[in-house]
Amino acid sequence: MQNADTESQTPGGFESISGGGFSGEVSSGYFPPDSLDEIARLVDPSSSVETIHWGRNYIYAAELKTPSGLVPLVVKQFKNQGLKLRLERRFKGSKAERSWRVAKELKRTGLPTPEPIAWVESDAIEGPSFFIAKRLEEAVEVRQFFHRLNEDPDADEFPVVDASAFLGRLGALARQINDAGILYRDLSMGNILAVPGDGELELSLIDFNRARTGRRLGTYSRTRDICRLPVLKREDRAAFLEGYWGEVPSRSSFKWWFYALSVDGYIRKHAVKRLIRPFRFGRRHAHTGSHHAHIPAAIEGASSRDKAVWDHLSDQPHQHATFGEKTAIRLADLPSHLRDLKTVTFSASAVRKRYRSLKESLYTRATVFDGIGLAVRPDPARPEEHLHGIAELGVRRVLLRLHPWDENHDDEVRLAQSLAESGHEIAFVMPQNRDLVRDSGRWRAAVEELAERFTPFGRHFQVGQAINRSKWGIWTHGEYSDLFREASAILRRYPGVEVIGPAIIDFEFQALLALVNGSPEDVRFDIVSSLLYVDRRGAPENRQMGLDTVDKVALLRAIAEIGRNSSDRCWITEVNWPLWEGPHSPAGKTVSVSEEEQADYLARYYLLTLGTGLVERVYWWRLIARGYGLVAPESDGSLRRRPAWHALRTLIDQIGGATFNGPLPAAEGAYVYHFTKDGSDIIVGWSLTPGIEASLAQPAVRTVSRDGSDLPVPDGTEITLGPSPVYFRLN
Repeated sequence: MQNADTESQTPGGFESISGGGFSGEVSSGYFPPDSLDEIARLVDPSSSVETIHWGRNYIYAAELKTPSGLVPLVVKQFKNQGLKLRLERRFKGSKAERSWRVAKELKRTGLPTPEPIAWVESDAIEGPSFFIAKRLEEAVEVRQFFHRLNEDPDADEFPVVDASAFLGRLGALARQINDAGILYRDLSMGNILAVPGDGELELSLIDFNRARTGRRLGTYSRTRDICRLPVLKREDRAAFLEGYWGEVPSRSSFKWWFYALSVDGYIRKHAVKRLIRPFRFGRRHAHTGSHHAHIPAAIEGASSRDKAVWDHLSDQPHQHATFGEKTAIRLADLPSHLRDLKTVTFSASAVRKRYRSLKESLYTRATVFDGIGLAVRPDPARPEEHLHGIAELGVRRVLLRLHPWDENHDDEVRLAQSLAESGHEIAFVMPQNRDLVRDSGRWRAAVEELAERFTPFGRHFQVGQAINRSKWGIWTHGEYSDLFREASAILRRYPGVEVIGPAIIDFEFQALLALVNGSPEDVRFDIVSSLLYVDRRGAPENRQMGLDTVDKVALLRAIAEIGRNSSDRCWITEVNWPLWEGPHSPAGKTVSVSEEEQADYLARYYLLTLGTGLVERVYWWRLIARGYGLVAPESDGSLRRRPAWHALRTLIDQIGGATFNGPLPAAEGAYVYHFTKDGSDIIVGWSLTPGIEASLAQPAVRTVSRDGSDLPVPDGTEITLGPSPVYFRLN
C-alpha cells in the first residue's frame, strides 16, 4: 500500500488517493503522499476509540497519527448495501463523497463545520464508504438544549440556555445555509453541534450527505428545510423565525402558519416512523441481508448452507444466508426436525415432572458457592495480560476456547501451560465451523492434535459451540451428533477426560431435550453444557415464557437428569451482556447495555444461577474484549478494567467458596441471600428498583459495594437496596 499511485494535488489543499482497494481524497495537510496505510487503519472499525452512533450507519471516534501528535477524528461509515444505494453511488457519488463536497462548500462559504479530513470509498460498488472529519471534543448535540426548552422528561438533567438568544442564533445559522444556496434536507437537532465558547455557544454543522448545493430557494423550500427542529412554543417560534427572517412574521402570514404546520407535521411523521421502524428494519434485514460493512462477503459460489464468515470484531461467525435461504434449508431438513419434535414430545412429560420436583426442593439444603469461572482466548500481542488479570481476579476455573480450524495453537498452549502451572483448573472448548462439519477427516485430525496437546493441562473438553445457530456451521442435530461422536471417541482415549456438550445457546431447551434423548448410543454427555443467555434485552430476573433465570436453571437440570445420553451434571459455559460498542458488540444494538448494567447483571446472574446448586459452574465470556469483555483494550494500547471486572473480583473475594444457606424473606422485587464464610454471616442484597427496604437479623459490622469499596455501615438492621448487589458482613 505504501507505493500506491497518488494523483496530482487538487485545488484547496486536497489530494486524490487510490490503492489498497480504496479511493478518495484527503487533506494534504494531514496526510503525506504515502498515507494509505494510515487511511486503511482509520477506516477499519477496530481503530475506533469510542462509539458515537450505532444505527443505520456507524459513527466512531478515532485518532490520526501525525508527526506532531494525535489528531481526534470522527469517522462515519456508510453502508452501500442494496440496489438503491449502489445506483445512487454510481450516478450521484457515494454518501461519503457527497458529504465531502458539501463540507468543502460549507467551508468555502464560511459556514461552521468540523474540518473535513478525508473521504474514502471501497473500489467494490457494494462496499462501504467513509467520511472523516476533525472531532469537536467538547461539542454536544443541540438536542440537549431542546430537551430543556421543551420541558421533556428529565429536562433538569440538561443544560440551561437562554431560549431567545439560542433560537435566534439557530435561525440566523439556518438563514446563512439557505442563502448560500444549500438545501440541507436534514437540519435536525442531532446534526447541529454546540461547543461552549467565551460567553456563548459556537454552533457547527454535521451530517450533510443529503444536502444539495447551488439552489435558489423560495419561501416554501426554505420553510420545509428548517421545520425539523422541534420549536414548539409560540414564543420560541417567534424567536427562531426572527433569527431566520430578520423579523417576526405575522401569525396570519404564510411564513408563520406554514412553518407551524410543517413543524407539527414533521413531528407527527417522525412519531409514526418510530412506531413502524422495527417492522421496516426486520423486512429490510430479511430481504437484503444487511450487516456491518467490515464483515467479509461470503465465498463466491458458496451454497446457501456455506455462507457463514468470520467477524473479527465480535469474534464470532456471521451468517450471510438470507431468511429465504434459511427457510428453504429448514424445509429440506424437515424429516430431521420432525424426528426431533417426536423426541421432545415423548420426553416433555418426564421433564415437566422432574422440573416441578426440583423447584419444590430448591434451597432446602446448603450448597457451596464455588463455581465461578471465566472463559478466555489468548492475546498474542499481550501474552501476560491474561495471566495478570486472572490472578488479580482470584478466579480458579478457566475455560480456554480453542479454534480447531487454526493451523497454529502455540499461543493457546503457552497460556494453558502457564495457567496449569499456577494451579488453575482448565477446561477447553472446541467450536466448529462449516468447513469442519463438511470435512470429517479434517475435523478428526484437528481433534487429534488438540487432544494430544491440551490433555496434559485439563480433563474437560466441550465439543461444539452454539450448535443451534447455523452461523456456527451446523444445520441439523444429526450433523452435530456426528461431530460429537468422532470427537468423543478420540478424547476418551485419554484417562479421566470428560466430554461436555451439546452447548445449546439461549433459551432453546427443546433443542437440548432432543439431543440428550437422541438415539445414537455412542453419544454421551458426561456434563451437559448450556450457553444460557437469559433475556439479553434486560435483567437476569426477567422472564421469558413465564420463566426467570432460576426457573431456566431448574429446567436445564431436569432435562439433563432425564436424558438418555446425559448425566445430571450441568455447566453454563458462556454468558455475558453485550455493550453498546458498535460492531464489537456480539448481539446487536437493541440488546446492548451500559457498563454499569453489565456489572450489576454479572453479579446477580452468578448469584441466581450458582445459588440454585443445580449447576456446577458458570463461565463469563470473556476477560479481554471490546464489546463485552471484563477488560477493555484502549486505543493507546492500555487495558481498562470495566465495572464488571471489579464486580466479579468482589463477588469472588466476598463469597467465593462460601456456603449458601438460601434466600431470606424479602419484599417483592428484592433479593436477600444468606452466606456463611470463615465463621461470618454475609448477606448479599439487591432489588430490581432502587429504594426497597429489607431487614438484617443483626446489625452489620462491614458493608461492601458491588465494586469492592467500603460503604457506611447502616445504623441498625434496616437496609435500603438497589440494582447493585451490596455485601453486609454481620459478625
